[in-house]
Amino acid sequence: MGIPVIDLKDVDINDPESEITQKVVKELYKAATNSGFFYVKNHGVSRDTVTRQFTLAKKLLSLSDEIKQKYNVRNFFGFRGFDKINGQQLDPNAKPDLKEGYYCGKNYPQDHPYAIAKYQNYGPNQWPTELPECESICLEYIDEMYKLSDFIMKLLALSLSLPSNYFDASSQDPMGTLRMIRYPSHPKDADELTFGAGAHTDWGSVTILAQDQIGGLEVCMPDGTWVKASPIEDTFVVNLGDMIPKWTNGLYHSNPHRVRNVYSNGEYRYSIPFFYEPDYHAVISPVPGTLKENEVPKFEPCTVGEHLEQMYNRSYKKAEESMAKKAAYY
Repeated sequence: MGIPVIDLKDVDINDPESEITQKVVKELYKAATNSGFFYVKNHGVSRDTVTRQFTLAKKLLSLSDEIKQKYNVRNFFGFRGFDKINGQQLDPNAKPDLKEGYYCGKNYPQDHPYAIAKYQNYGPNQWPTELPECESICLEYIDEMYKLSDFIMKLLALSLSLPSNYFDASSQDPMGTLRMIRYPSHPKDADELTFGAGAHTDWGSVTILAQDQIGGLEVCMPDGTWVKASPIEDTFVVNLGDMIPKWTNGLYHSNPHRVRNVYSNGEYRYSIPFFYEPDYHAVISPVPGTLKENEVPKFEPCTVGEHLEQMYNRSYKKAEESMAKKAAYY
């Protein structure tokens, strides 16, 4: 089975029993219980909005290293700004990732309780003054992604025979993160441990990915085979993150995926993922209907914040350790 394309045209959350909505809910259930990956089309985000975001991504990531360092993600607690190449290692058994990127998110006010508490992903954005249009373009795109994420979460609720608004309570102050990524061409002499992004699962609830036309994303299917998630015009690739298996007691899947920029003929590959995570204090435990009587949950309940901080620390600390070992060796 490949990665399905789900058409969201005319889906009405307020009419869950309609033929179109029921068809999409069933398709989503099938995708969620298989690889956890699917494309969406007729998603409501204009082509111009996506194109403008890619144009900005190319400008941002073409800024000088000196400027990028000025807005490094390490400057503040909120993890917003530029992330250097080899700065992250998603697969602990591979080498640090051959990618660089820029993180940003919703402008939470400085007096928001979560910002005061310095929770990750609620801190200040670092908007580069060298590109004054960056803030407005990103915030418009983020707003579109929040709307689409909320819509997908409502469909997920319906697919679990729950009210469409079931997950709303856990998303009062969500932690959406927009990331613009640039991958250099895959080295010709690369070994089997070299990736643009090593094999990993995403950490939150839903990821919505816009990718350029180069390709390079690969998804691990339940039988262990890797398949290409090739670009399809005017679609997003959507995948479920680790919160969804925890919420569904393993019924829905968050499958590994990876990136190798091997099709670009020496050019950069760009991708723009939006990571939608619930409220920092939301507790993730099996939803009604996913835990049988007297069954022990497959996952320990945790808060969203606890899980995400653990994963951030693991992947970035691992990259630092790997680069330190490499420097010591040479």
